[in-house]
Amino acid sequence: MAMGTRKKRQRQENLWYGGELAAAPGHPFYARLNEVLDTAGFDRFCETQCASFYHHKLGRPSLPPGQYFRVMMIGFFEGLDSERGIAWRLADSLTLRQFLSIGLDESTPDHVTISRTRRLIDTETHQRIFSWVLERLALSGLIKGKTISVDSTTLEANAAMKSIVRRDTGESYMAYLERLAEAEGIEARDAAALLRMDRKRQKKTSNEDWKNPIDEDAEITKLKDGRTALAYKAENAVDMETGAIVAVTTHGGAAADTTTVTGTVIEAGVAVAELIDVKQTESQCEVHPKGVQEVVADKGYHSNDVLVGIAELDVRSYIAEPDRGPRNWDDREMEKQAVYDNRRRIRGNRGKRLQRQRGERIERNFAHQFDTGGLDRLYVRGLDNVHKKFLIQAAACNLALLMRSLYGAGKPRAAHEGIIELFLAFLALMKAFEALGGTQSHELRRTRRLLCRSKYFNLILGGPRKTVV
Repeated sequence: MAMGTRKKRQRQENLWYGGELAAAPGHPFYARLNEVLDTAGFDRFCETQCASFYHHKLGRPSLPPGQYFRVMMIGFFEGLDSERGIAWRLADSLTLRQFLSIGLDESTPDHVTISRTRRLIDTETHQRIFSWVLERLALSGLIKGKTISVDSTTLEANAAMKSIVRRDTGESYMAYLERLAEAEGIEARDAAALLRMDRKRQKKTSNEDWKNPIDEDAEITKLKDGRTALAYKAENAVDMETGAIVAVTTHGGAAADTTTVTGTVIEAGVAVAELIDVKQTESQCEVHPKGVQEVVADKGYHSNDVLVGIAELDVRSYIAEPDRGPRNWDDREMEKQAVYDNRRRIRGNRGKRLQRQRGERIERNFAHQFDTGGLDRLYVRGLDNVHKKFLIQAAACNLALLMRSLYGAGKPRAAHEGIIELFLAFLALMKAFEALGGTQSHELRRTRRLLCRSKYFNLILGGPRKTVV
């Protein structure tokens, strides 16, 4: 495909009768978000990073890289879970057309174009886009990097359990049950009888024996609602001081927390180390000069190997310890020292405070990303494609944090509610002014301050609270 560029439009589209259509006011949130991205050179950076995936002449017109990444972020801001849903919303919304600089006489990208562009651009490029957003947060003083918290969640994959097959023979689950019934001399005439037999036997499905032929990377696991399904696991490292997502790793749904946490901590350490160079050139950057120093996690991450591994990284652990009773430490002096050091830290005042803050910092991030962010279920297949979705979702969540710090609203819905709040404050100001006959009383001045302090005043009427880098 030949790569195009995203250009801001200044023209008015003609209507069928030959007149001119007045420009729609759009949404203040997306207008401010475009200001932030354009000021930082987002489109230029995306086109530079993605140049190798496009031909300069051959092929049909493509989805420009900056426009593609905006489209993927719309899923987070609008709470849409699939690329098909995003495509439908783009075709229906004038606000999103303005955000993407798509004219009324142009077609919005369909879901096939979006998904093909996602498959075309590799995972490393998506990672660089995530790192670019992370750098913008660092330049705005929203990355500290000293203390991170690690947590994970499982998301149902786009693959059905009824389609799993044996890894050794390739037979389906129902065919496998029929063979078991014949071997045990049980007459199973229909599927219902086979399923009744299946419920009574001990087993059942393991990832070593079963796979889904459509999505072989998805793993069988139990979801948080108790269902057994094919799933993927997303693990985030979050800055405990600001709530910014520092690193994202993706695994099969059955991967244990104790086997993945060390890799995530290393990814976070690398990301913060890259931001330290930014601090040397920008005074506003507040990244800790020694990088990641502390790791906070819940008791699902507690194990001897994890604590030893984190200690070898020269990082202090604050991992909640489950009640395991008396321990045998014969010939395990290193493990004993790591466990006792972690126990001493989590029982201190700082350890208790970090554990209380963990729910606010990382659990709220998961709620923004997956519950209201429209990614509570996956509609893509393969570990690479799922990781790309997680990276852009996390980048959009970080952009929401940046927008919240600049303008007071991190999502369009919050900005819309802010307009109502600002309007009511204005009515209160006018009412107080009329009641006092226009005199500058203490109550009037207090109401005016209330209006100007509205956290959405900057988003709707004014400029940013601080300079956008």
